[in-house]
Amino acid sequence: MPIAITKDSIDLGLITKDAAALVTFYRDTLGLEEEGEMQMPGGGHMTRLKCGTTTLKIVVNGKEPKALAPPGGIRGATGFRYFTISVSNLAEVTEECQAAGYKVPVPPTEIRPGVSISMIEDPDGNWVELLQAD
Repeated sequence: MPIAITKDSIDLGLITKDAAALVTFYRDTLGLEEEGEMQMPGGGHMTRLKCGTTTLKIVVNGKEPKALAPPGGIRGATGFRYFTISVSNLAEVTEECQAAGYKVPVPPTEIRPGVSISMIEDPDGNWVELLQAD
C-alpha cells in the first residue's frame, strides 16, 4: 500500500555541530522565516525554518556524531547532496551569498531554455540549488 501523503512538501533535517552558522546562512542570508526552536530528546536542539510549506530542521545532537558527511557537493559522495529552492531572484540572492562569504560552486547558469540555477555551499558544505524558471 502506498503512503497516504498529507502535506505537499517534505521536511528536511540538517544535522550540524554549529547551529548558529547554519541559522545565520538560512535565516539571515537566504531569509527563511524562523518557525520555532525546541529541545530534542537526548540533549539535542532543533531550530525550524520555513521555506514555503517545507520545514528545514537544523539539529545539534546531544552527543558528538560518529562521522561527518564528506564535502564535495554533488560529486562528493552518494546520498542526499543538495536540495532545491525555487526563486524569482536567482542572480540577486547568489550575489548576496557570495558577498557574505559563502562559496558559489555553480554561478547562475542556464541549464535549459528559460531555466537557470546556481549552487551555494552552506557553512557545513551542504549544497543549496537555487532555481529560477522564467
